[in-house]
Amino acid sequence: MATKQFKAESKRLLDMMINSIYTHKEIFLRELISNASDAMDKLYYRSLQENLTGITRDDLTIDLTVDKANRLLVVEDNGIGMTKEELDSNLGTIAKSGSFAFKKENEQKDDVDIIGQFGVGFYSAFMVADCVTVVSRAFGSDEAYCWKSKGAAGYTVEPAEKDSHGTKVILHIKESTAEENYDEFLEQYRIEGIVKKYSDYIRYPIRMEMEKTRVKEGTDGEDKKPEYETYTELTTLNSMVPLWKKNKNEITPEEYNAFYKAKFNDYTDPLRVIHSSTEGAATYNALLFIPATAPFNYYTREYEKGLQLYASGVLIMDKCADLLPDHFSFVKGLVDSQDLSLNISREMLQHDRQLKVIAGRLEKKIHSELLSMLENDRETYEKFYKNFGLQLKFGIYNDYGMHKDMLQDLVLFVSSKEKKLVTLHEYVERMEEGQKYIYYACGDTPDKIEKLPQTEAVRDHGFEILYLTDDVDEFALQMLHSFEDKEFKSVSAGDLGFEDEKKADEAADKENEPLLTAMQKALDGKVKSVKVSTRLKTHPVCLSSEGALSIEMEKVLSSMPNAGGMKAQRVLELNAAHPIFAKLQALQKDGDEEKLSEYAKLLYDQALLIEGLPVEDPVAFSARICALME
Repeated sequence: MATKQFKAESKRLLDMMINSIYTHKEIFLRELISNASDAMDKLYYRSLQENLTGITRDDLTIDLTVDKANRLLVVEDNGIGMTKEELDSNLGTIAKSGSFAFKKENEQKDDVDIIGQFGVGFYSAFMVADCVTVVSRAFGSDEAYCWKSKGAAGYTVEPAEKDSHGTKVILHIKESTAEENYDEFLEQYRIEGIVKKYSDYIRYPIRMEMEKTRVKEGTDGEDKKPEYETYTELTTLNSMVPLWKKNKNEITPEEYNAFYKAKFNDYTDPLRVIHSSTEGAATYNALLFIPATAPFNYYTREYEKGLQLYASGVLIMDKCADLLPDHFSFVKGLVDSQDLSLNISREMLQHDRQLKVIAGRLEKKIHSELLSMLENDRETYEKFYKNFGLQLKFGIYNDYGMHKDMLQDLVLFVSSKEKKLVTLHEYVERMEEGQKYIYYACGDTPDKIEKLPQTEAVRDHGFEILYLTDDVDEFALQMLHSFEDKEFKSVSAGDLGFEDEKKADEAADKENEPLLTAMQKALDGKVKSVKVSTRLKTHPVCLSSEGALSIEMEKVLSSMPNAGGMKAQRVLELNAAHPIFAKLQALQKDGDEEKLSEYAKLLYDQALLIEGLPVEDPVAFSARICALME
């Protein structure tokens, strides 16, 4: 039999198929199974068109056979099969897709889902096989033919024997090398794993004789040591019907939970299930889950976001990052679409409008579900927020605030009045009459924030304060700038908006100008200014800041690599009603500049400690304390 040459630049093209297009060698089995599924869909479609009897979906199967001794892996279907001409045309012309042509020529039925479109998947077999044999008999024909190839050298087509219609693909698996392990594709557990991973939702049963172990009959009594024996059993490897294609009202919460835990290796039930089916510009099914707990590496660089992506039930990508925005990266789940523009390997997507449409719709759907949870199931939402609230707040700050309008309704902060988490809307809704700002304070914990001297004046006015305990919190509020026309204001800001007190402060500053100037001189550029403050009630001193950069923001930035020494404009504020202030005035009046300088430095260090900042010279600080005790 004369060897025929492949059409097109076969040697170069086939070499590209084998070595360049596919990332993982295991993909070959997905491609061959998808081809088999297409062949059976074509037969089923023909039976519908021609009203053929005796053909039902229940009779159509894909059978896998492993022959380790002869290094053979067989994929066989009882689909439509191929004639001699079709074998020659479809397999002899690289990148000619019979499935794609079928889809173009025939109206697609709802229950017929042709997968193939590029005509290159079959040749992925050469990644693992040094010889590929295809025996096929077309439906309605008495003749069968054998197509055989060892690669780019060409192929042969000759008559063969086959009892019934369908196609059998026989792979002679390559010998393993030091670099590549091909033996794994002759192991039943490996074949089973590949099928479960990529082809679990092919609509036809994928069967294989599996070797199993059982207790020998008669050896399992109480007084006997059990003996085991191996046996083989024809086993269906795939689930066939995807959960996400079932009607939602037919699926129980237990089924959703079991699917989630098995699919995404979680030990807890999800907090929320989002099951949606969308048609139109982008047609897809989505099954998304909001986890109850955060993965151990969630807030690390090692964490990979993304949804599983299926094309017509076949896994294309395990983590498609483009389908999830960063602020919703905690969502797990999958998307199945038959309309995506895939590249030739199916392992990567073309970044087209369709993908963006799906991603945009998913983002809106996730947002609406979270908002619904917040409004209707507050307890569950707060459990979610405990794990993933930080990501929402980061989302507000990230990308120059691009997503702040979407996320601002979802964030929660501890309230000074409620002593529990509240939304920004809840805060604004109960603002006191005449209150201009949404006040907030930063610190490690609500208890520590409660004790800050800067909070005294705001609380005395009866105003609620939001307690910010995460590093990103203040950055997020700065990015928001306002909520429902109310600006955010730190309790440590120089101007709290209390006009009467502001005038009193200015008058006190003018009256004590020499004292304040002397103290500022003693601090030698450590503060922008020293002021008298009416915000303090019981504490003698505190630090505030002027400008966009607060002291808390300074702390966060200074902890980062390459911080660059960014500093807030610090202001030392003194309580004029505290006995310490009278002592300062007395020192100024007596002209004791040295002691006044020591007091200024001591009070500054005290203010640093209150803010949770390190004292610049602990030894000197200790000496000043001791001097006071003498």
